[in-house]
Amino acid sequence: MKKTIVLFMFLILFFIMVSTGCSQKSDIPLEQENSKIAETNPESAKAQNTYGALSIDSQKELTIEEMLTYAIQDEYLARAEYKYVSEELGATRPFTNIIKAEEEHIAALKPLFDEMNLEVPEDKAAEYLIKPASESEALEIGVEAEIKNIAMYEEFLKKSLPDEVRIVFEELKRGSENHLKAFRQDRGR
Repeated sequence: MKKTIVLFMFLILFFIMVSTGCSQKSDIPLEQENSKIAETNPESAKAQNTYGALSIDSQKELTIEEMLTYAIQDEYLARAEYKYVSEELGATRPFTNIIKAEEEHIAALKPLFDEMNLEVPEDKAAEYLIKPASESEALEIGVEAEIKNIAMYEEFLKKSLPDEVRIVFEELKRGSENHLKAFRQDRGR
């Protein structure tokens, strides 16, 4: 029954991810894009270093619980960032579409905690928000956040994972790839 629910959630998640994605690709390599963003927003890396994807110690072997915790923290943070941009800066697309997708990402992760008898971490993303001053700065932050989120899932997927966790991580990675495309497309307007 739980696997049926998880599969159903993946189908919903997949539909949302496909509907929020676009196909324009940036000519800027990811590494250059990351360093450019860090130069223009030094608080960005500092603020996120203790929550979500950036708090991962690449030298440490992670447990499933730690991977799930980092994943849901990163999804909480993305949802909070995009909500802030939408509410405070009045930005609409792609932020409003991606907020819905981030909620689906969180919903896809929660059953994994239940299945493994783990407590779902509290959403503390508001403590780690980066508050951009403009929509263009928010798009840059969105690009940076999605790049780091994709890298996190790529790292997790190199590990030995239970099938249901692997499936969720693969779907969330694809969703973040679509979000990245959406931010890059809007950034190029």
